[in-house]
Amino acid sequence: MGKPTGFIEYEREVVPYRDPAKRVGDFGEIYTDPPAEHLQTQGARCMDCGVPFCQSTTGCPIDNLIPEWNDLVFQDRWEEALERLHKTNNFPEFTGRTCPAPCEGACVLGITDPAVTIKNIENAIVDRGFAEGWIKPEPPASRTGKKVAIIGSGPAGLAAADQLNRVGHSVTVYERADRIGGLLMYGIPNMKLEKEVVERRVNLLREEGVEFVTCAHVGQREEFLSGHMTQIMEERGCDMQFIDPNDLMKDNDALVLATGATKPFDPTARCPGRELAGVQFAMDFLTRNTKSLLDSKLDDGTYTSAKDKDVIVIGGGDTGADCIGTSLRHGCKSVVNFELLDQPPAERASNNPWPQWPRIYRLDYSHEENKALNGNDPRTYHILAKEFVDDGSGNVKGVKTVEVDWSNPVEGGAPFSEVEGSEKEWPADLVLLAAGFLCPE
Repeated sequence: MGKPTGFIEYEREVVPYRDPAKRVGDFGEIYTDPPAEHLQTQGARCMDCGVPFCQSTTGCPIDNLIPEWNDLVFQDRWEEALERLHKTNNFPEFTGRTCPAPCEGACVLGITDPAVTIKNIENAIVDRGFAEGWIKPEPPASRTGKKVAIIGSGPAGLAAADQLNRVGHSVTVYERADRIGGLLMYGIPNMKLEKEVVERRVNLLREEGVEFVTCAHVGQREEFLSGHMTQIMEERGCDMQFIDPNDLMKDNDALVLATGATKPFDPTARCPGRELAGVQFAMDFLTRNTKSLLDSKLDDGTYTSAKDKDVIVIGGGDTGADCIGTSLRHGCKSVVNFELLDQPPAERASNNPWPQWPRIYRLDYSHEENKALNGNDPRTYHILAKEFVDDGSGNVKGVKTVEVDWSNPVEGGAPFSEVEGSEKEWPADLVLLAAGFLCPE
């Protein structure tokens, strides 16, 4: 590497987010712009480690050439770093903002010291590429005469479209929402991924020859009526067209299914009171918020507002964190996040060795925001929801819970037992279910 002793000389310094007390007042991106010198110094920490585990099966899932572009950034060769980054990553401006960075969990330096700030460097490379005009449309020199239809315009669909278009096939992408991007557009809130960033890349793909069809449901109307996204689109006046997949098969040489696993898991399906108003899936909450934000800056009131409400989020992953951040921006009265598992340790446990993803205690951006506003981490651990309480008018007014003990599994049953005497009722005007997804709709 360019600086063989960099990992000894320099400490890990992540690019800071905006002040949590200030950023919670808007939906602008939480990130700040670091000086180039900061990234060069952090790039110098990348070791000549021999076997770069950041690229292994426990590291980057798209095999980014991480040590190469870390070294090029250290040497101030940013355009070359961008070229190496784009070799494996179609959209580094998306992953640089939203990927959980398993590469850093597998970084060899992480055995003894804090890992290299790989994610920060990746994001800075591509942002500079756009700022400098290095990223521009590159349509294929010739066409093969082959046609490909892609169903779904999320990250998988867009990446497939980019790859297939580059080799000269004619690509058309079908999306049931009114905007292209799938999860990137409506699943990830604006403060984590500004939609101008998504649209910038989509417009680049258009200029390179990819065609996009929105408000297009591929399948039967009955399926459409039960779909999460299509319900929202029809409510908001999207002129949906219905397309028979058999027609796409006839009219194209290949058909790519990139619909994602959008059917939510409901951990409370059997809980009394599940049907009460105010209990809803997280993705519905986030989608409606982003659509209203883009359509009217939330002026149209077509989203579920958390303003002045006691909010409970069930599920502690990225989606749960996004629900917390969105609720805080609405001006909620309070927010509590139920985690079924125990609180993770501060350091790796003995059964979680390097280079596995480190299952340790972290504060996500929205947890920091709640701490800045209310003085605490909103998460409560080893909690199981048992019942939703009716206010007498069909609305939720609370959640009854019990604590669970993971060290005492039920023989032949659950991997935990309920703690006797730990029952509690929590006030709740809005309950958001953020427990992951099962399969495609």
